[in-house]
Amino acid sequence: MQRPTRAALLGALASALLVLPGLGAGTLWDNSETIYGEVAREILLTHDWIVLHYNGVPWFVQPPLYFWLAAICAKIFGLTSFAMRLPAALATIAMGAMTGYAVARQLGSRVGVFAAAILSSSLMQAIIGRLAIMDALLDCAVAMTVFWWFRGLQTVKRRYYIFGAVAAGFGFLAKGPVAPVVALLVLLPYAFWSGKIERIAWPTLSTWWWGTFAFVATVAPWFTALVARTGIASVVTLIGHYTIGRYTGVIENQSGPAWYYLPVLIVGFFPWIALLPSAIVGGISRLRLGENDERARVLRLAFCWAVVPFLFFSFARTKLPNYIALEFPALAVICAIYLDGLLERSRVRAALVATLAVPLVIGLLAIAVALFARDNHLGEPLAVLRPALVAMGATIALGGIVMAAMLMRRTSAPFAPFALALAMAVAIDVLGLVALPRAELFKPVPRLARIVDALRRPGDVVVDGGIVGGGSLLFYTKPPVALLALFNSDVGADMPTLRDVVCAAPRAFVFYTGTSVASQPSFGRATRVIARSGNVAVMQYSGAPCTAR
Repeated sequence: MQRPTRAALLGALASALLVLPGLGAGTLWDNSETIYGEVAREILLTHDWIVLHYNGVPWFVQPPLYFWLAAICAKIFGLTSFAMRLPAALATIAMGAMTGYAVARQLGSRVGVFAAAILSSSLMQAIIGRLAIMDALLDCAVAMTVFWWFRGLQTVKRRYYIFGAVAAGFGFLAKGPVAPVVALLVLLPYAFWSGKIERIAWPTLSTWWWGTFAFVATVAPWFTALVARTGIASVVTLIGHYTIGRYTGVIENQSGPAWYYLPVLIVGFFPWIALLPSAIVGGISRLRLGENDERARVLRLAFCWAVVPFLFFSFARTKLPNYIALEFPALAVICAIYLDGLLERSRVRAALVATLAVPLVIGLLAIAVALFARDNHLGEPLAVLRPALVAMGATIALGGIVMAAMLMRRTSAPFAPFALALAMAVAIDVLGLVALPRAELFKPVPRLARIVDALRRPGDVVVDGGIVGGGSLLFYTKPPVALLALFNSDVGADMPTLRDVVCAAPRAFVFYTGTSVASQPSFGRATRVIARSGNVAVMQYSGAPCTAR
């Protein structure tokens, strides 16, 4: 077996250990998981694979790739949390494999395996791989595009540009034009930077044409079919408002300051953030020496990949933590090259200092979580989850100590990074298998939705009366659900009033917050609270028609 292939298999295994155990534990989280899960479910309900629907209404918010894959998984495994999250998990596994393969091909098996293990065991990578969202598909597509085009710039071989163009096309189908845009933002600065040092094998005009053809052939069929069904306005909404509009404006109140992503990077790249500052300094020092070997080329790529997307998303008006996860392969590569260099030169003191900082960082995070829980009145959820969280923290701290001890011995030093990666895998699996099922106590809507769905008769309506978790209400009952405020405000639809909905149906099941249910109007109908859970109550309206206004 060739070394890159072995690194790819080990990278896939590392990712699988982080994302598969407990993948289907618990119900979906609001709001994104349940909204995206519902769109996937309505593909099976409507048998429409071209026009996506949410709550029975055409939905032009995201491209279709995740929803197609989730619908296929649901067809195979049933409409479960596992099926909805499996596309993200498989994309994360593929990303670990690709990172291991691409880096090992350039720098050798050890660096490739280090990079894949570091990437797979970073906190944000593991979390995104366990959520029913499309970001893992986007991140994987961007990584493949960058790695293939980087290879093309080195070899002049057309196939690498075509492979990268196809990957960019799948990224476009996952989350819009951000995939090819980010890949170009990485590769163009790299090419101009490297062009000042060595000769760059720029693609020929015919290669550009073949790459463009491959990209269009990947993307165009669905967009053409969508325009044929719905007109160009749907694409304008999808690309103009929900993609370009996220950069130039604020969507769904998801804004933040220019430094928003700095703490996201620190927490998201945990526990390897302890090594990153030293790795950055080491990488810059190597580049300043003027060396132009394979490591220098990969370091230039990694620095462009780490810095340019970070700045790009920092200036966006809409911000979400998962947006910068697509640059984590670059951070993993920088750390992997640093570790490999320390082992080659038997300089482990710097790595020891950084590794022993891991337990300190865990302690500081524990204090931050405790303060956050106190300030946001999360005492009860934290009390329930505390045993699992303590076990996770202790496991990662132990992994840091074991890694430090292994670095002190020449024979065990090459395997030291895997101790921390394995500890992180155990901690994340504890989260998936133990902590998340306990979190069901604080997700009342799925339980109440199942009660209502069992009582529901033809003609009855289910109503979102202003609760937190309307998307969950829809996913765990049957569409349509009336007064989904978030959905209707997104598409600009006119919402009927609560009276309109309640008075038009023989029976209405309205989900209210528990503190407001007692003050809700009856409209002259018989009312009773049929179930409560947490801070949500379900009121049934039935009997006589509504009284006159």
